[in-house]
Amino acid sequence: MKKIFLILIAAFAILNLNAQNPIQYLFVGTYTDGGANDGIHVYKFNPNKGEATLVSKTSGVQNPSWLCVTKDGKFVYAVNENGGDKPGELSAFAFDKKTGQLTFLNKQPTDGYAPCYVSIDASGKNVITANYAGGNITVFKTNDDGSLQPHVQLVGHEGYGVNVTRQEMPHPHQVIFSPDQKFVFSPDLGTDRVYQYNFNGTDAKDVLTPANDPGYVTVDDGFGPRHMVFSPDRKTAYLINELAGNVIVYGYADGKFTPKQTIASTTAGDKNDRGSAEIAISPNGKFLYTSNRGAANNVALYKVQTDGTLLENGTQAVNANPRGMMVDPTGRFLLVASQNNNTVQIFVINKNFGLLQDTNVKIDVQKPVCLVMTPVN
Repeated sequence: MKKIFLILIAAFAILNLNAQNPIQYLFVGTYTDGGANDGIHVYKFNPNKGEATLVSKTSGVQNPSWLCVTKDGKFVYAVNENGGDKPGELSAFAFDKKTGQLTFLNKQPTDGYAPCYVSIDASGKNVITANYAGGNITVFKTNDDGSLQPHVQLVGHEGYGVNVTRQEMPHPHQVIFSPDQKFVFSPDLGTDRVYQYNFNGTDAKDVLTPANDPGYVTVDDGFGPRHMVFSPDRKTAYLINELAGNVIVYGYADGKFTPKQTIASTTAGDKNDRGSAEIAISPNGKFLYTSNRGAANNVALYKVQTDGTLLENGTQAVNANPRGMMVDPTGRFLLVASQNNNTVQIFVINKNFGLLQDTNVKIDVQKPVCLVMTPVN
């Protein structure tokens, strides 16, 4: 009887652990080099073990370099960074959460070259892309079946920066919703600005309108803004600058940014093009991570102070060209997509200090660049 009782307790503990840390679908967006290779890979990620199991692969989708998933996990949208003189596109997929299979719905042109980022609002009705080489952002409406309507708005950025090689024109690198969905922000590497828009999701055409005259926040010349992330308490925003290799910490409230700190992400390599790429924060808001390509090929670690500012917490060497990166929803693991090494590395996050330990578990996938998760159930 005692043995049965202990077995029941152990079984309950396992069930409770799985309830606390549910299995996630992990979507990996890749570069396909223009071929019909498998562009989107879907895995089941077990946060209780730090393991990923391949579920499906989607062929025929070219260079799905950034993905987003609807809140309910039913639809996935992927930019097609077609490259060269071929305009970019946005593809829509239905996702079967029971089988882990993606079904292509349709695609629409972005009317901009090299789309590099896509975001969707909480309602699932508005999808926005950043067109890096087009210097503009594009707004789409979705149908009830998840398919895309032709774009309803095309918003162009203007200007250039001091770096004649990288900042010869606007280069929007991200479109991100504010935590309350009232605003959309677009860090622009080419103009050293973070553009600010009011988000009017129910409007048929004027979904984005300029916010906060003059409609953008400027950073220092040559910084090259890339990606932004908000703290869980919504009071702080963190901006990674690709060219300068640093992070700007902003106090944030109601669409407005107040600079508080600038701190290095890397000092390796060319001071005008350090290759900083992604930024991620733990769900509890205690730790922040940035990835650095180029000469560094590492992840910079930070502790978040009570006022939102950052304290350097060391670096972690990673595989070549760490482009995409994310903290899983439990906050237990950091996943790093190394584009040139064809791997996604999985690191354990020390819950007390934020340091990383390599699990030596790697996902082998061609040129991974974007990582997104949604719950299996």
